[in-house]
Amino acid sequence: MEEVLGIKASIRGSKVFLHGAEKSVKKAERFISEFYLINSNGYSISPEDIKFALKAIEDTDLKDLPDRNKPEKFTPDSAAPSLKEFFLSNIPVASKKKFIVPRSGTQKKYIEAIRQYDMVIGIGPAGTGKTYLAMAMAINALLSKQVSRIILARPAVEAGEKLGFLPGDLAEKINPYLRPLYDALFDMMETDKAYQLIEKGIIEIAPLAFMRGRTLNDSFIILDEAQNTTSEQMKMYLTRLGFNSKTVITGDITQIDLPYGKTSGLVEAEKILKNIKDVRFVYFSEKDVVRHKLVQEIIKAYEKFEKSRKDTRL
Repeated sequence: MEEVLGIKASIRGSKVFLHGAEKSVKKAERFISEFYLINSNGYSISPEDIKFALKAIEDTDLKDLPDRNKPEKFTPDSAAPSLKEFFLSNIPVASKKKFIVPRSGTQKKYIEAIRQYDMVIGIGPAGTGKTYLAMAMAINALLSKQVSRIILARPAVEAGEKLGFLPGDLAEKINPYLRPLYDALFDMMETDKAYQLIEKGIIEIAPLAFMRGRTLNDSFIILDEAQNTTSEQMKMYLTRLGFNSKTVITGDITQIDLPYGKTSGLVEAEKILKNIKDVRFVYFSEKDVVRHKLVQEIIKAYEKFEKSRKDTRL
């Protein structure tokens, strides 16, 4: 808290003393008040929660923040709506984790969009939680019997290494491309339980090509790495959606691995579908990255480099 807000804090007994600029002290006071209330309601706070909360507090405009020095206007609940609202936007999943919480305003909008719309398209850089949160929503929908199965799909496109060079049969060659989906699934659900559901066909993880010719009813379908779909593949996928189904499409349009000259199905779909009111687009930025803080800096550096290269060409 001292490092992020630029203040000094000390503890004496049950009291916390804050020293620094008035604006920063108010933010620190708000942080402590809100987290005290969240913790009092039985929420177990993790280091990642604290990092997120401090970031949210730091970005807050304090002009309308209640003043603790005016008791008639200040109540504990009046200090805590923002963070409390975030932590109440949790996604219950299987027993391995009680629930998953959004770590940014965009992540919260993304979750709300998935709850409200049958087709949501999340676009943004790696590490922003696009696939992870979609997976959490899919598991929650399955556990609450909103859908009867989950289908996870990815295009099997080489990122600098040809499939033919990999050992094994077709299934073994394709499996590494689907590994991130397995990783997210196993992070939210006990491994044995996940494998049981996969064996029963309740959870299906497959290359996008396996979707052709199917109509997917009563399903939660996730298409990951959609920037690597061709125009034809994207159209094929979009027309698979059946009754009582949801789909979430995720991708990073700055990391397209298609052969030169091939149009990305995600880029094209963004232009074609933008005026359909029941399709919701959610855009992430480097500010939403929830991985190591260096990832944010790397994404910024690459964006700056790409912009300067584009300006040079012009």
